[in-house]
Amino acid sequence: MKIAVDGMGGDYAPQAIVEGAVLAAQEYNTDIILVGDEARLARELDRLQARHLPISICHASEVVHMEEAPGMALRKKRFSSIRVAIELVHREEAQAVVSAGNTGAALAATTMILKPLNGIDRPAIATLLPTQKGFAILLDVGANVDCKATQLFQFGIMGHVFAKYVFGKPSPSVGLLAIGEEDTKGNDVTKEAFLMLKQSHLNFIGNVEGKHFFRGIADVVVCDGFIGNVALKMCEGLAEMYGQSLKAGLTNTLWRRLAAVLMRPALNDIRKRVDASEYGGAPLLGINGTCIIGHGSSTPKAVKNAIHMAQRFVEERVSQHIQEDIERNGDIQEAGPTRRRKIWRQIRNHMSFRGERAHEDDSTDNSTDPQPPRMPTL
Repeated sequence: MKIAVDGMGGDYAPQAIVEGAVLAAQEYNTDIILVGDEARLARELDRLQARHLPISICHASEVVHMEEAPGMALRKKRFSSIRVAIELVHREEAQAVVSAGNTGAALAATTMILKPLNGIDRPAIATLLPTQKGFAILLDVGANVDCKATQLFQFGIMGHVFAKYVFGKPSPSVGLLAIGEEDTKGNDVTKEAFLMLKQSHLNFIGNVEGKHFFRGIADVVVCDGFIGNVALKMCEGLAEMYGQSLKAGLTNTLWRRLAAVLMRPALNDIRKRVDASEYGGAPLLGINGTCIIGHGSSTPKAVKNAIHMAQRFVEERVSQHIQEDIERNGDIQEAGPTRRRKIWRQIRNHMSFRGERAHEDDSTDNSTDPQPPRMPTL
């Protein structure tokens, strides 16, 4: 197995990327292809005295920087490190790609070159967040701002496969992020997605409120990329604020400093659970291949763990299992007016609209008696 790593992607590239690749090669005995400026990457390998490891270099003369527009950059920079790395996977010279560079460029290049799986409308980015019961998978967290119900349904299948095969959960629970636990809560898209997920073979537990996410009531939580990205960034900001507040509170007096020393093991455990580098990166699910997208500020440890996640994805044949599960649920994704009318009838019945429709039918009879206005229920 060979994993292509974008050696020039990230805020601390190429140093942090090469160091992470060296750690992965040492710990997991993984064959790695570093893609980028050959001279700079070679200097880093020499600095780390890592020439004996199974790490090779593929030269790429250009870099897509973080501030560049993804589409324009990919068109103008055909020899960028991220594009060359993905093309290695396309030519089957590597089995997976890892990049901590421009997320939009990685998403666009992967979708354009590797293509989505059959039956997948759009790939989704999944991330791991800590919960009271361990962690949960949240997707999508930024690849798709606007989604249809069928796409949310596909995200549920992809998250199910991720949890089942990579983390060994036999029947992972899947929830739909909504504004209430009740089946009737949400907008038209989430209501339709709710019914589709309910008809699938997934262990669907219904709607999940944001405040209940961290209780760990679901192994996989589905939402569109706009909501997912906002939720993710708020979690990152909250963790940062909490950490700074805790540090300030435990260091402002001598007695509190002494207490902090006693609390250090517990604090280290908490820090490890919320440390993004422990999870490595976010997989792009639903493509013909494996792509792990790391955070721009990825440390060597994060890069190492991202490479390990890519290795696990290939070993567990995640893309193939997603394809199989999509085909298994193909009838639920039927399109066309007939299918939509059926879905909407189920939604109306599910929300107990029949009483309102009966009232509307009664109001159209031939009676001349004036009907009193209906007052809203408060």
